[in-house]
This record gives sequence, C-alpha cells and structure tokens, in this order.
Amino acid sequence: MNHFLSQSIELANQRNYLDQLFRVYPMSPDNIREIDSIKWDRFEKAFNANEQEKIIESLLDFDLFPIKDSYIAYLRRDKSAIKRNPATIARICGRLKEMGLNKIYENLSQPKETNRQIGPLFKRWVNSGILGVQPVSLEIFKNTNENAILNASDLAMQEFAKEHLGYTRLKGLDFIARFNGKMIISEAKFLSDFGGHQNAQLEDAMSLLNTPLTQNIIKVAILDGVCYIQGKNKMFETLTSIYQNHNVLSALLLRDFLYQV
Repeated sequence: MNHFLSQSIELANQRNYLDQLFRVYPMSPDNIREIDSIKWDRFEKAFNANEQEKIIESLLDFDLFPIKDSYIAYLRRDKSAIKRNPATIARICGRLKEMGLNKIYENLSQPKETNRQIGPLFKRWVNSGILGVQPVSLEIFKNTNENAILNASDLAMQEFAKEHLGYTRLKGLDFIARFNGKMIISEAKFLSDFGGHQNAQLEDAMSLLNTPLTQNIIKVAILDGVCYIQGKNKMFETLTSIYQNHNVLSALLLRDFLYQV
C-alpha cells in the first residue's frame, strides 16, 4: 500500500484526527446568513399587500427560499413562469402566509450547509503558509524554478494545467505546486458521510488519478473524512484495493509528501 495512504488510515483511526483536521476545515455551522435589508423591505411590502407575484419574485432574490418546494428551482430558472402559473404561485403564497414573517425571516437566515463551506477552506489553509511555502501568483509561479505553490482560482489552475501539463478534464483544480523540480496537481475533498453525493465526490477525486498527463506530473487525491474509517464500506474498500498504490493522503500529511517527492 502507498505509504501516505497507509499513514492517513493510521492517523484517522489511532490519533486525534478530527481535532487536527479542524485546523484545515474549521466548520462554522452557526454562522447565520445576513439578510439584505433592502431585499427584505421589498418582500415585506409585497407580503403585507398580498401581491403574490411580487412575493415570489422578491424571495427568489435571496440565496435561500424559506420553504422546500420542488417547483422553486424551476421558478428561479424561468421567472417568466411566475405570471403563467397563478395556481402554483397562490399555493406557495398560502404556505408562506401560514408561516408568517418571523418564521420566513428565520428560514432565510439559516446557516450555509457545511458542505458548501468546505470548498474555500482547504485553499485558505494552504494560503496561510502552513506548508512551509507561501503561495504565489501565477506570474511568479511560471517564472521560477524554486519550490512554489500556486495561489489561483480553480479555473485559473485548470487553465494553467491545460496549457502546461496536458490536463484535459473540464474541471478546476484545488492545488498545484512544484517541489524538487516536480509538478504536483491535486483535488481536495472532505467526505463527511457515506453514500450518495459523497460517493460521487470520491469518484471525482479518483478520476484525477486516472487522467493521463505529460511526464513527471504527480497526481494526488487529498482526501479527508469518513473514507479512512476501517470496515466494509465502499469508500474504504475502494481506497485500499483499487487505489492502494496511488497517491492518496490526508491534508494533514501534505507537507511531508511535498518535501519528499
């Protein structure tokens, strides 16, 4: 088995893994969304006047809709449908009236789901200099041969990898670095549970490992979470069978990995 995969499994099962991982992924589930007062005033006026089309239009301006309804996504994507479907609008407004303004405000300000917070956290951790190298801009990265970590958006990393490394996937990257003259590219995933969307996230990271690139490019799947829990679960079995000899490791071991490539 790959040394760093083995070390990641040991770390997750024998040490204070979650306590250490919180430095990389400091989840903040209690951060309530701020409500734009102008948007709220617009909605409140429509609500009090029972102007149903304006009620829906104004609520669609918020990140969250205050009720779960399968037709909301359609209305977001085609707001002209609001005028064409009065019965649907009346049904939704009826539910909103039952809730009242206080409950609607409370639902609009619900914290972001933790899985939507995860994306920027890994890059924030890397950009803090925790890996021993302060990440640099694309221009500096391209014009130096020293150890360096690229500080750029997922899309900018994708474009760089496409132009210089033979990368063909239509997907951004989370990490590009150069250590000891070797290029390293990676995706980082925090897998919070088994099944469904999380399995798809694992497969997404693994697909990078199977992507053909130009020579001397090191591909890494930086994984954390339940995938290292030993047992007969799909994630663990996938890592320890199909990908046992690939570069799969916890973010907590990334610094050690970089300096030994």
